[in-house]
Formats: sequence, C-alpha cells, structure tokens
Amino acid sequence: MPIYEYHCPKCHKDFEELVFGSDVPACPACGGNACERLMSRPVIHTPTPSKVGQVMQYPSSGKSACGSCAGGNCSSCR
Repeated sequence: MPIYEYHCPKCHKDFEELVFGSDVPACPACGGNACERLMSRPVIHTPTPSKVGQVMQYPSSGKSACGSCAGGNCSSCR
C-alpha cells in the first residue's frame, strides 16, 4: 500500500494519499477527481564517509543525560 503524491489541476494543490491498486483519489482541498500522480524521488539515508563511526550529538531536551546518550533519551536514563 504505497503512499503517492498527487497534483490537482483544478486548485493547484499537491497532496499525498495512500492508494490501493490504480485508484485515483479525489483532491482533499476541492474534491476534484482529475488528479495527476507526481513522480517522487526516493530518499536513501546513508552515512557520509567523513561521518562513519562518529557519534551524533542531539540537542538536550532539558533532561539530564547519563553517560551513554547525549540528551537523556536512551533506555537507561529516559
């Protein structure tokens, strides 16, 4: 069940929709039913060579951090 991006030519709005098969959804803004499926670029998250092995530092959420995390959000200190 992929989520596709659509463009409505009637009101010029872009939106995402969970679609089954070849169904074409109605525009949630105007109700138009001539929406066009947009070509989406896939996003692949990989570490850059300069950051491999580095520990990411996240901003503190106001909680005290233990020795194993940066923001007090790990399973040992929450």
